[in-house]
This record gives sequence, C-alpha cells and structure tokens, in this order.
Amino acid sequence: MDLNILRKISYGMYIITSCDGDRINGQFANTAFQTTSEPPTIAISINKLNYTHEIISKGGVFAVTILEKEAPLKLIGQFGFKSGRDGSKFENIKYDLKATKCPIILEHSIGYMEAKLISTLDVGTHTIFVGEIVGAEMFADVEPMTYAYYHEVKRGTTHKNAPTFIKQG
Repeated sequence: MDLNILRKISYGMYIITSCDGDRINGQFANTAFQTTSEPPTIAISINKLNYTHEIISKGGVFAVTILEKEAPLKLIGQFGFKSGRDGSKFENIKYDLKATKCPIILEHSIGYMEAKLISTLDVGTHTIFVGEIVGAEMFADVEPMTYAYYHEVKRGTTHKNAPTFIKQG
C-alpha cells in the first residue's frame, strides 16, 4: 500500500488556537475544513498528545487562522515544533482576542474563523473537533499557503504528531 497518495490531498496551513480561562495555546496544523454552511461549521484534527487538544477539550472553543503563502518558517516553527506546556508560543506575536477569547494571529494571516465546540469524534491518535463558527474575518485577499507549497517550496517538515505524518522506511 502506497500511503504517499495521501500527500496528494489538498491541505492548507493554519494556526489553531484555543483558550480555557486564562490559559491560551496554539499550534501549527494542516487539517481544517468546512463541514456545513447552515449553520456554518468547521472541523479540525488535533493529536491527543498536544497541549492544544487539552485546551480545546476543556475550554470548548477554538480558532483557525489561515496563513498567507509567504508566512515565514520561523512563525510555523514557533507554533509547530515546540510545546505550549514549556512556555508561551505567543512571545513577540501580534494577536487579538475576539468573541471566543482565543488568540487570533494577526501576522502573515489572511483571516480567521473562531468556533464554539459542538461535537467531537475520536479517531485513534487524534480527535476531530467540530465547531459552529461564531466569528470570522478576512484580513487580506491573498493566496493561502498550501501544504504542498510548504513542503515543495519552503522545504518544511512534518511533525510526528501531525495527522499527515507518514513514517518513512
């Protein structure tokens, strides 16, 4: 079986954030999608070992910031290759708090959607969180970064906790 075919599914690049009271966290992700238009809902897939998973589960809210094509690897690394348990990922990051109080990343962002959790689905190593959109805004009408662009042009790597990680060899 050639699981590399999974890399041909189109993905975007996002920063998923959440909050539980005063605790905030965020992570780099590539799995976010619209599930319905009425009511407007989105879904994300988060590894159960990630701190963001804990925050979403307890806080019941999340936000999806869509990254622009030219977002630097430094920003992706800040949210994708270290844990929020070890310190704040938001140091020197411009963000705003909207309806859900989840951080909305303002740098290298096309816009955001924030949602209140309405359903979860256990899929083994990950949970699919489904939320009803309660806030959304487009900051710039520019091209979003795709997962393919991240790998092929920026030469980005995939964290072992990502839903799209494929162990080689």
